[in-house]
Amino acid sequence: MEYFVTALQRNPELAIFLTLAGGFVLGRVRIGSFRLGNVVGTLLAGVLIGQLDIRVPPTVKVVFFDLFLFATGYKVGPQFIRGLGKSALPQVAVTLVLCITSLLAAFAASTLLGYDPGTAAGLLAGAFTESTVIGTAGDAIARLGLPPAETARLQNNIAVAYAVTYLVGTTAAVWFLSSIAPRILRVDLKAAALMLGHEGPGGAGERDTLSGYREWDFRAYRLADAWADRSVSELEQSFAPDRVFVQRIRRHGQMFEAKPGFVLCPGDVIALIARRWVVAGGVSIGKEIDDRALLDFPIAVLDVVVTRNAVVNRTLESVADEHGRGVALVKLVRSGEQIPFTASTTLDRGDLLRIAGPSQEVERAGRALGYVERSSATTDMVFVGLGIVLGGLVGLLSVTAGGLSLSLTASGGALVMGLLFGWLRSVYPTFGRIPEPALWVFDTVGLAVFIGVVGLSAGPGFVDGLRESGLTLALVGLIIAVVPHLTAVLFGRYVLKMNPVILLGACAGAGTSTAALRSIQDEAQSKVPVLGYTVPYALGNILLTAWGPVIVLLTH
Repeated sequence: MEYFVTALQRNPELAIFLTLAGGFVLGRVRIGSFRLGNVVGTLLAGVLIGQLDIRVPPTVKVVFFDLFLFATGYKVGPQFIRGLGKSALPQVAVTLVLCITSLLAAFAASTLLGYDPGTAAGLLAGAFTESTVIGTAGDAIARLGLPPAETARLQNNIAVAYAVTYLVGTTAAVWFLSSIAPRILRVDLKAAALMLGHEGPGGAGERDTLSGYREWDFRAYRLADAWADRSVSELEQSFAPDRVFVQRIRRHGQMFEAKPGFVLCPGDVIALIARRWVVAGGVSIGKEIDDRALLDFPIAVLDVVVTRNAVVNRTLESVADEHGRGVALVKLVRSGEQIPFTASTTLDRGDLLRIAGPSQEVERAGRALGYVERSSATTDMVFVGLGIVLGGLVGLLSVTAGGLSLSLTASGGALVMGLLFGWLRSVYPTFGRIPEPALWVFDTVGLAVFIGVVGLSAGPGFVDGLRESGLTLALVGLIIAVVPHLTAVLFGRYVLKMNPVILLGACAGAGTSTAALRSIQDEAQSKVPVLGYTVPYALGNILLTAWGPVIVLLTH
């Protein structure tokens, strides 16, 4: 045992990896239907291992925190910029109300109970499950010019308060938004979601396996004599309003491309692409036959990032009429969240569309929509490195107010530059690629290492701090978590007249609570709430992160 402890003390990198392993194991622990999660698990693991008096160089956590913040900005950048437009104003207004109320509530409670800046910041971070506040508030405390021992105490108090209030904050958001808020609004979430329209193919969510059901089918038909001297376009239009396409034509053993003006002849065999229910009961154009050679054409599935100005802010129906011949939309992803779609769904810049169909048609549609995202495991590290450096240089610029030097800090600058670079990537997607697995490492592992090091540093004083303020802090955290959500729900419904399903999704996004979003979706039995989530989530991340230094300065 002595060898083990000495090894960790002399080689703190081993302690960090042990903290990660233990934290991710603890993160799987469930209390009823509630799971601790990787962030809380890693913090608790760090606190436990930190009892061994592990000293980790502070630069380690800063490096990983900057990676995490840049990745966060990169993911939400397009939606954050979109949130500045008129179409998202109600969601932006709800986010501002919730975030400002959260800051005021945390400040009022801290002033009333005499909490120090560290405890106040941890209270805000935990009640709203916004881990980035730990970093930005910790930076702000370090810049107050206090003695090293006092600085360390206040920074440790952030971790203590965060650990106590995180579980309360997560549970409160899930419980209030999915169960209590619908009762206050007197609304049936399931019925309200159905009233917004059929979810369409995007409503099923992600699957780890392939479905045996195929929405689009490929069939071969020998045309009836009635179609002699009529064009491919006329045949396709005869199925309106359903979308049906002729892909290829066989005539006397010879294959022809099915252009809209191609004139048909009796006995032609056509390859027809249609939704399953359109052809399931048979069609009147002719007799279905088995023609493997005719139907043996390559099928492709491509991911396309929407960048073309010509299709941004247009409905899927209008885009499909112009560019969707022979192409099916499989999935629509916005800010990392799959969203349900219908013909009236409007496309945003940066949306990722997964489209399927014959290879040549999918390639054509992909070029018309924007940038085809080819599968690659390579990360543009020039983009990432320069982004963090430029962000840090901007963040270090400061202004003096009330005798205090205020700045974004280098970490805050990384977040801002992540927003800008994420938006640039959506506009010019030929550079700056960060594959999903790499983004997961930057985001999840970056935050986990940062939180783990915080736990290791706070370990020795954690137990004493928890003993002093645990129960009272938990009760205050419950109030701080609920009051802003209640205010935002009432404001959104009775002042802005927002649809309750979209409103609750917006509140979950503004509070950066993905767990609450999932719970609302379960209650509504629909993915529709995510339509209100993306813009508030982007803006909420920025505002709550910015509140770290603000709460420190207000309570100092």
